[in-house]
Amino acid sequence: MATAYAKQETIDPLKGLGRFLGYGLGGAVLLGVGSTLVLLSALRALQTQTSTTFTGNLSWAPYVLVALLGLVLIGLAVMRVSKRKGPGA
Repeated sequence: MATAYAKQETIDPLKGLGRFLGYGLGGAVLLGVGSTLVLLSALRALQTQTSTTFTGNLSWAPYVLVALLGLVLIGLAVMRVSKRKGPGA
């Protein structure tokens, strides 16, 4: 009976933790790939669909705009993940 109890209290929670980490890691990878593809599509759209707006001396502007968009997305993710310190915390 003691062995069954020890197994229940140690191995079963570790299996649940492994499943939780697996889904989290898989979700993070898929979110990273998806975000990268969306940023690349935004860059391509800025380069091709804006006619002559970003040509010549402004050919660098789409890269900066997409980089800023990426930084905004990273900032939103960090704000969402970080814990808030407040009363009762």
